[in-house]
Amino acid sequence: MMVNKYTGLKMRLIKMRLMLMRNGDKRTRYLKNKNIFYGFGEDSYYYSRKIPEEPYLVRIHNNVVIAANVNFITHDVINTVLRTSNNDYKETLAQYHMGTIEIFDNVAIGSDVTILYNTKIGPNAIVAAGSVITKDVPEGSIVGGNPARVIGSVEELANKRKKFRDVPTDMNTIEEIVDYYWGKEF
Repeated sequence: MMVNKYTGLKMRLIKMRLMLMRNGDKRTRYLKNKNIFYGFGEDSYYYSRKIPEEPYLVRIHNNVVIAANVNFITHDVINTVLRTSNNDYKETLAQYHMGTIEIFDNVAIGSDVTILYNTKIGPNAIVAAGSVITKDVPEGSIVGGNPARVIGSVEELANKRKKFRDVPTDMNTIEEIVDYYWGKEF
């Protein structure tokens, strides 16, 4: 896998350009074309305007949707404290500890999620908005909370949604949606 390791000014310019893009599809294409992540699968969308400090440590597989304001934490700065407080640790030159984040096929990540390093999500999983991922997310599960824990399964959600076949979707007009939910004319 070819990965561009952008640093310094180039990375700041990429982040600034990403912030200015209003369209999530454009952001997705831009990140994919620049080879920002270690891997970026097909039919995946990146709506967040945030890029991790080490994007080459993030791998996104196929059919993944990442909502707005998702934070990928690929390192911590605990080594700074350890070096100053622990005599046995002072020999370490590393400023921070890094790890990878991998998101497998068919995953939806809600807005304002924080994903810590050394974690894997899915496949076929959903991460609820506002969650903090501190450990691997099991296949087929729905997780939520801080720290995130399993709160259901994707299969249960799919079966529940089957009951709502007559509910309007984004394929309906605004008038049809408003009439269905509010029972009044638009």
